Amino acid sequence: MPAHLVLPGGARTAAEAGRTCALAAACERFLRERAAAYPELFPERPFGSRLYSMLALANAFGSPDALGPEDLRALLRASIWVFALDFQVDYVAKSAEDVARVTADCQAVAAGGDPATPLTRLLAEIRDEIPAIRRDGWRDLLSRTLEAMATEWAWRPSRREGAPPTVAEYLANSASATSSFVNLTHWLATGHPRVLAHLEEAMAASDAVQRVLRLVNDLAGEDRDHDWDDVNVLTLGIDRAEVIRLIGLLLAESGQVIEPLRTRCPEAADYLERQIGFSVGFYGTSDYWGDL
Repeated sequence: MPAHLVLPGGARTAAEAGRTCALAAACERFLRERAAAYPELFPERPFGSRLYSMLALANAFGSPDALGPEDLRALLRASIWVFALDFQVDYVAKSAEDVARVTADCQAVAAGGDPATPLTRLLAEIRDEIPAIRRDGWRDLLSRTLEAMATEWAWRPSRREGAPPTVAEYLANSASATSSFVNLTHWLATGHPRVLAHLEEAMAASDAVQRVLRLVNDLAGEDRDHDWDDVNVLTLGIDRAEVIRLIGLLLAESGQVIEPLRTRCPEAADYLERQIGFSVGFYGTSDYWGDL
């Protein structure tokens, strides 16, 4: 919006939304370009137009002050990469050995190795967006995310041995939802001094938000998880009403963790609250994935 224009309240709000949508359109072009570079990772089904457009909107609304996709390169790459990873583990992998191979390949590339697969080549792009001096914590979180996804794979109804996990165990494994990995990638790549100075607090808040997103995603993806033989909180002996109650408790918990960040690191606090708000609104009516 031209700086000299002074708009009334409603028009100003619409102008801000219009600018964010323009940013989202540019982000979508970037996402589609990266997906086109890796056709083996992103088949049309289940990766379709909705996924790219909604990921672009999520990232644009989460970072509305970005000047363009060049400010969000690592975030955009990471947000699409975790969907490719999820598909490789949840659907393509047919054995625990397959999952272990994906994990080992990704860990090797995160540590600086040469990529040998489409999944790890895109991961190497993300790695290279992060200054080497900041990569240790990033590698550690990637390893925890991969381990959580392997645990979730073993919990799948058709492969599970013994009793299912408890709801508490399931929530403790929420790194499989991948949002904290994406957030850390973004913060390390952009390197905002105040975020880096309060990174431990920001990540604690991110993990609290991730637990909310885990359950919100499960409510939206119940049918897909059933079709993909994937574990979902609704397969663990509780109903939707109880899950909604849990989401309310976790929202309150995340708010308590975010609150101290408002003065010390408002950039991280605002980003995480936007992430919650967009996700709750989006998952209330839709899902990222297309049909297989």
